[in-house]
Amino acid sequence: MNLAIDIGNSFAKLAIIDQGEVVDFLRTENLDLPYLEELLIHYPSIDAAILSSSRPSDEAVEQWLKARMKRFIRFDSQVEVPIRNAYRTPQTLGSDRLAAAVGAHALYPESPVLVVDFGTAITIDLVSAQGEFLGGNISPGAMTRFKALHHFTKKLPLRGLTEETVLLGGDSFEAIESGVINGIVYEIEGYIRELTSKYDGLRIIFTGGDGNFFAKRLKNPIFATYDLVAYGLNRILEYHAQK
Repeated sequence: MNLAIDIGNSFAKLAIIDQGEVVDFLRTENLDLPYLEELLIHYPSIDAAILSSSRPSDEAVEQWLKARMKRFIRFDSQVEVPIRNAYRTPQTLGSDRLAAAVGAHALYPESPVLVVDFGTAITIDLVSAQGEFLGGNISPGAMTRFKALHHFTKKLPLRGLTEETVLLGGDSFEAIESGVINGIVYEIEGYIRELTSKYDGLRIIFTGGDGNFFAKRLKNPIFATYDLVAYGLNRILEYHAQK
């Protein structure tokens, strides 16, 4: 069994993977040694791990994983991946974005793929049919937008995602909720429209915490999955095991 760990801005996400399939997916704000020790009690067959993090390194956790696992990879820009990275500054590319690109190309190896990750930030990335990461964009995620409106104004309340939206709000609550949600939908629709016209057979993958929420609001055929980064990390782990 493999363990794929993706430590993001808000949460650490852990996927337990058996023969390429995610059998359990966990999320925690605080990834520490007691948490990992408890995890291995439940899954004693885990013997390989890969860790990607957007936070400073936790040496205690990484040393523990190195000692307990037969194979351990601390994934960063120096680790070889099974696709070509065409980003001009690979050392500044978030490892989660690259892992998601690897996962996307593994899912659709003969098609260009647009990957949209809905988290604290929204990342919009493109992978060519030839397996080349072509780059992408970063914009604020939904909750980041809600919090910014509340924090940088004197009167606007803090709101969040809601299933019911209107085109134009009839009160301040509706105006904030629909403004943020519709704004993200129109933003992503614009990327899909432009890139579909440039890349024949473009596949679209939504991932991240809000991926399913926004997939329901777009008309295009979209594959939504919560575990694309984990799938990509596992692909990288297996790629190095085969070398």
